[in-house]
Amino acid sequence: MRRWRPWAKDEEGSAALEFIAAGVLLLVPLVYLVIALGAVQEQTLGAEAAARHTARAISQAADQGAANARAEAVLASVRDEYGMSDVDVALSCVPAGGACPRAGATVVVTVSTRVTLPFMPPVAGLDQLTAIPIEASAAQKTSRLWGAG
Repeated sequence: MRRWRPWAKDEEGSAALEFIAAGVLLLVPLVYLVIALGAVQEQTLGAEAAARHTARAISQAADQGAANARAEAVLASVRDEYGMSDVDVALSCVPAGGACPRAGATVVVTVSTRVTLPFMPPVAGLDQLTAIPIEASAAQKTSRLWGAG
């Protein structure tokens, strides 16, 4: 037997509606977070791959001309595979001084890019304001006979 309470409202069936409303309010930010983190991870892996493979291609080339050609081919391939558009590449040698790359030096390749967050409109530069910078470096030792052949 139900007790009669005149001050209580009839709340029968409202739990499903509350669950749907709270679920949508929590699910939308969670889905966006997963998509944004996926985009950042993709660009991070792309920058690491570009740095690592470019350093290796340069260090294993026979001379300067072959190193430049290999580096450009590797960078173009990685850009296409990971969908990277704005990529900056810096090359340095350790120890510093002299031409780079050179025989016996360690080639350090640094790749920098920016990740634009998904669904950010280009209105008032909002897409560039929310872009996340990504940078990766890789080092590879060149042979003491590099460029001699």
